[in-house]
Amino acid sequence: MQLLEKIKEPKDLKDLTLEQLETLAKEIRTEIISTCANTGGHVAPSLGVVELTLALYRVFDAEHDKIIWDVGHQTYTQKLITGRAKRFNTLRTYKGISGFPKRSESKYDVFDTGHSSTSLSAATGFALARDYRGDSYKIVSVIGDGSLGAGMAFEALNHIGHLKKDMIVVLNDNEHSIGESVGALSQYLNKVITTRTYNRFRDDLWKFFGRFPPYFRDRGRNLAKRIQEGLKGLYAPSIIFEELGFRYIGPLNGHKLGQLIDTLSRLKEVRGPWFVHVVTKKGKGYEHAEKCPEVFHGIGKYCIETGEVKKKATSYTKVFGDAIVKLANQNKKIVAISAGMTLGTGLKKFSQEIPERFFDVGITEQHAVTMAAALALDGYIPVCAIYSTFLQRAYDQVIHDVSLQNAPVIFAVDRAGLVGEDGPTHHGPFDLSYFSCIPNIVVSSPRNGTELVALLKTAVQYRKGPFVIRYPRSSCDLGAENPKPVAIGTWEMLSKGKGFVIIATGSMVEQSLGALQILAKKGLKPTLINARFVKPLDMTMLNKIIKRNKLLVTVEENVCHGGLGSMVSEYCGRRTPKVRVRCIGLPNSFVEHGARNILLRITHLDAEGIAKRINSIL
Repeated sequence: MQLLEKIKEPKDLKDLTLEQLETLAKEIRTEIISTCANTGGHVAPSLGVVELTLALYRVFDAEHDKIIWDVGHQTYTQKLITGRAKRFNTLRTYKGISGFPKRSESKYDVFDTGHSSTSLSAATGFALARDYRGDSYKIVSVIGDGSLGAGMAFEALNHIGHLKKDMIVVLNDNEHSIGESVGALSQYLNKVITTRTYNRFRDDLWKFFGRFPPYFRDRGRNLAKRIQEGLKGLYAPSIIFEELGFRYIGPLNGHKLGQLIDTLSRLKEVRGPWFVHVVTKKGKGYEHAEKCPEVFHGIGKYCIETGEVKKKATSYTKVFGDAIVKLANQNKKIVAISAGMTLGTGLKKFSQEIPERFFDVGITEQHAVTMAAALALDGYIPVCAIYSTFLQRAYDQVIHDVSLQNAPVIFAVDRAGLVGEDGPTHHGPFDLSYFSCIPNIVVSSPRNGTELVALLKTAVQYRKGPFVIRYPRSSCDLGAENPKPVAIGTWEMLSKGKGFVIIATGSMVEQSLGALQILAKKGLKPTLINARFVKPLDMTMLNKIIKRNKLLVTVEENVCHGGLGSMVSEYCGRRTPKVRVRCIGLPNSFVEHGARNILLRITHLDAEGIAKRINSIL
């Protein structure tokens, strides 16, 4: 019987020897690699924190203490040791366990995550609540080096240092290796500075200088602090965290279980804000993930032996990536910007072929958008490629820095609508709504790959203001290799019928074409329009169809509130109240995770679902 089968809850780890824990780590890696080969997932991040996870849940009391995982895409080990091992094969599948922490799924998931840099703010809130209540549980936040670079994380660090709350921040740094001499020295010094004797001596020394008059007190304390910083500065980048009010420990080797358990056990006995620097290797234990951590950060189904991803059809992301490189080679003003998702947004090719005009700013969407605004105002053509769900984090910048100044920034909004297995934290069902209410902005949504290229050309030529192109995480058809730009605010009539009109946008155009075939069997033949622009609406075409039809049905992969349906309904309400407008879109609720085709079916946005909803309307 494997050790993993015996672990029903975190407290079971406390009965294992160090050798058994190391064996368990190997079993967990094997389980993650084999399961994700069938389900896809965040393989490299989870493989990198196996030992760190085991150490945290071995040392701390998961029944009482709170361990918060930033982003949460590295929590597969945590799921396996918190009673979900038997269901782990359902990871990211419909009705299966989530790929991210989810409070409704387990009591050990203390905070829902999916976006980066939220753990420290959450930890602050928990610490305040704990102290108000007079409780004594420990709070640990695990945050990656990429997430730590975001502004929200620094805001929280600044506040935590000011409050001096009892909490531990663990930095999972997977960008650098540890030299043996450095590791040995830091291991020795960490043992010293985490002992009760050392900390009592440090506090007593501080109090001792406090007895002197202000002049001697301050000079004595400053001297003691400078000596401490000087010694620690020899081996660790501690000063910035010390200045923020933390006590710094590290760097620790994140794959040495004994060292991790020893250090965390010592920290458990002391109070105050502590910053623990742990260095790990992304993809640890799986050769292909170690060699290509970016590919295995978030990957689909793959072959375990070769590491090759199972082939997929051409995606909107790839079409965008190829097209923007081609356009940038023709136009030296084009600059591409990613917020930590170079591969995911299709900009890898751009970064390799035109590196001087490519910028990955890390997980800093706000900075990316404002930087793009300045580039646009100074004559360049910045293309900001950011997932719909992540662009929400820069909404103020889109309004204040881009649209208010009418800066011609191009937003390539990937993962619009239902993304699939990553679930509600990564779905993009709100962008048509949050963009459409902003002045000075063009909002478009291509029906296929060819139209995506055409709209991208249109956006590059359009220099009057911001331009949005939103598209799903999906495969697409690519017909004409060199499509022409599209006139702003123009729609396309795909099928002329009678009785009523279907106005579909983006991915829903192809689904609506499928719905037409189903409706035709019942003798219905509506007109179908491709609303490739959601803002501005095609007033000319709208005016024509509302003169001849009393029912318009809009179809969008977005919530109905504030989207295409709302805009068409509002327009028709002003022009001719006799025309009925019915919106088919995503529900105003968070959709669970699962394969995209399943999610389209359960939200009634596949061809059959659209046809049924139209029948019910009629």
